[in-house]
Formats: sequence, structure tokens, C-alpha cells
Amino acid sequence: MDLKSLFCFFYTCVGIVALHACTGIGPATTLFRPSSPHEQYGQSLKAAKLDQTALGADWVAAGERALQDSLTISIPYRERGYFSANKPTAAGYRMSAQRGDRFLVRVETQGQKDVQVFIDVFALDDRNRTSLVAASKADTNVLAWEPRRTQNFLIRIQPELLRSGSYTVSVTREPALSFPVQGRDSRQISSFFGASRDAGRRRHEGVDIFAPRGTPAVASVDGIITSVSTNSLGGNVVFLSDNQRNIRLYYAHLDQWNVNAGQHVTIGDTIGFVGNTGNARTTGPHLHFGIYGFSDGATDPLPFIRLGRGPARQALLPVSRLGDSIRVSAARTFVRSAPSSDASMVNELSKSTALMIIGGTEAWLRVELPNGQTGYVASNTTEPVKRPLRHWSLTSPSDLLDAADRRAGAMKTLPAGYAVDVLSTYAGFQLVRGIDGQTGWLAPTTAP
Repeated sequence: MDLKSLFCFFYTCVGIVALHACTGIGPATTLFRPSSPHEQYGQSLKAAKLDQTALGADWVAAGERALQDSLTISIPYRERGYFSANKPTAAGYRMSAQRGDRFLVRVETQGQKDVQVFIDVFALDDRNRTSLVAASKADTNVLAWEPRRTQNFLIRIQPELLRSGSYTVSVTREPALSFPVQGRDSRQISSFFGASRDAGRRRHEGVDIFAPRGTPAVASVDGIITSVSTNSLGGNVVFLSDNQRNIRLYYAHLDQWNVNAGQHVTIGDTIGFVGNTGNARTTGPHLHFGIYGFSDGATDPLPFIRLGRGPARQALLPVSRLGDSIRVSAARTFVRSAPSSDASMVNELSKSTALMIIGGTEAWLRVELPNGQTGYVASNTTEPVKRPLRHWSLTSPSDLLDAADRRAGAMKTLPAGYAVDVLSTYAGFQLVRGIDGQTGWLAPTTAP
């Protein structure tokens, strides 16, 4: 069966099984936890017995490998990559996140139309074990997600089977809540969570946002006003419950209220007006803004309301370079775990080592070594392989291998005296191009 026929057969089978999965009928149904689109798709492969084919098994393996071989990024970030119909791939990106952050992961595809890309977010524990916490909806290549606690996470990007094309992935961060003082932002915060109060007898359980008296203090979420009262510390105070996040927002030192207990409010509604009631009588007008969990104490509100970092601005790698074979041009270069010279070293490479570009930015290339290892290298330490390192004529018949591995398949046997261009090297193997334009690897025993 050729690739086109397999493609048609595959999507006919997957379409039938996906219908059962979506309607809650059949073996793909999950009674206690809704499965993600990625999991449903994997179940479709199994139901159609396509997981037993080489491509199907490779797709499953690529998804699992992305959870182990992930690379680290700092937000905001974007890069360009490529996925091939003949070689299933997936990319994993590690990142740190705080409770109060809101992330937007977007994948834009070029090439085939209507390509579904699965976006899954996994929490990482101290042993780097993964647990799924968020997934993009079916037929959408966008995921908005808020972490429930501060820890490390992994984003996996994987296209459906038998699709090819380039893609751009971007990850940006914004505050989870709207800012609570009209016309102000986090640059007007002058006292932060945890600061000493009353000669060290207590700690500040919020942030102070200074603004002129009478400035509207507004709802940061859609929610319910659960309390409107007065106390000695906060003066005129309001509690606003956010049931979606299981938190209560605390507005204190208000000059006056503008809501009643039990009232439903939406983002931007006026809760009250900035003042200096309570123990703030000797300070300028400001809003004390705090956040308390339903089942725990105060948490730092700053991550919830601080300014976002804006869009990702990394210069994208040209699409034409994706999939290119390159080599190390410097005396040595380092493969790193992140696109940064400060990132940990994954490998050290010598001059002329062969690499393939699988993604990245103009400054940092995400590359794959002949042994399958991936990482980032500085673009300015590499060069194209179009210009050969040297010319050479074989002294004896030699097999032209399809990989830098003695167990690799021989594409053909080259006769003695056959002229080749040496393009790059890896572990004693030589990547060569023959006079007919075909490229392949020569084993160390036959290489010049």
C-alpha cells in the first residue's frame, strides 16, 4: 500500500473511532477522567491497529520521547520547526511557571491545510515524572492555561500522523487577573507581599497600590461579593470570591464601598474607591490587595496582576533552512539544553560534525545529531555542507550507508576509484556525496 492509500485508509479508520470517542461510546470512553485529544487519537490508532505499523509505532514513540528529551525555554519564546510525514516527530519544551501566571501556547502551521497539532501541558514532579494538566481542544492549535501551583512544566507539541509542513510555536505569559485599580498597573505597587509589619510581629499579606483618593478599585475577576465590612486593620474592606480558581480577593482601605454582599460582579465593575481607612490613616491613599485560598492562607498576589512580558520577539529561522544538513564550523561548539549560552551542556562537538536543523531561531538552532540526540547550538558556530571539506577517491569497494551506524542499511556499494565529496563527519563516519549527487555515510574503516 502506497503512502496516499495508507493516508486515506488511516483517516477513514480514525474518523470512525473518533466518532465513538466523542460520543462516549466504545472502548475509547474514559469514565472517570476525560481523555485529551492526543489520548483519543492514540486510542484511534490502536482501534484501527495502526499502532502496529512502523509509522504508527513511531508516532507513539515520538510522543513519549518528547517527554524525556525536552529542552528548556524562557517565556516569552517562539521558534520555527518542521514535521515530516515520513518520520513522526514531537517537540518538548520545559519551563517554570508560577501560580497566577496565564500562558498562551499557539502553533501556526504552514504547508498542509487543516493540520491538527496536539498541545499538551504536563506538570513535572521532583523526579521529573509527568502528569497531564491541560490540553488543547480538538481541531484547535491554541491552548490558554493557568498553573494551579508554582513548579516546572513541560509543553508537548505533536502533529497528527502522515502530515508534513513547517510550524511556528509561541508561548507568552500574561497575568491571570485583571488589575484591581482603574488606570493603574503593577508599576504603581510600592509595598510587596511578605514585607515586615509592626516591628516584625507580622508580615504583609498583600500588595499596596497607590492612587489618588476616589480612584475606582475594580473587580479583577467575574465573581460574587461574599463580604462587605469594616475592621481595624483594613478599614472598609470587601471580599470577592473567584470560584473558578478557588481564591478570595481582598480589597482594603477603601474610602467607601460600591457593592453589597451577595452581588455578582464582572471584570471592571467598581468594588469601591481608593482611600486610607483602617490602619492606613497616616499613609497616602492606596488599595491593599490580597489573595487568599479557599482552603489555605494568603498567597502572593503579584504574579496574578503583574504586567505581562509581551509577545515573543525571537527572530525566526527562515523556513528554507528547516531540514538542512549543516556542520560545525568552529574548532568546537556545545549542544545545550536551552537556546542560551548559560544553559547546561548536552554535548561537545568538534569541527565538521554533522547536524540537521529541526527548528529554532536565527540565533539558536535546534538540531539533531546522527544518533538522534537533540539540543540547541549557536547558529554562528555552524555552516552549510554545500561546499565539501575535501574530495576523495575510494581505494576499495565501500558500502554507502543510510545512517552513521555500522548496522545501517547499505543503499549501494561504491566501486574502488569512485569519487566522493566529504561533507561532514560523525564518530569516525564520513557523510559523502557521490558524483551522481546521492549522499550517504562511509564507515570509519573505509573513510579517508
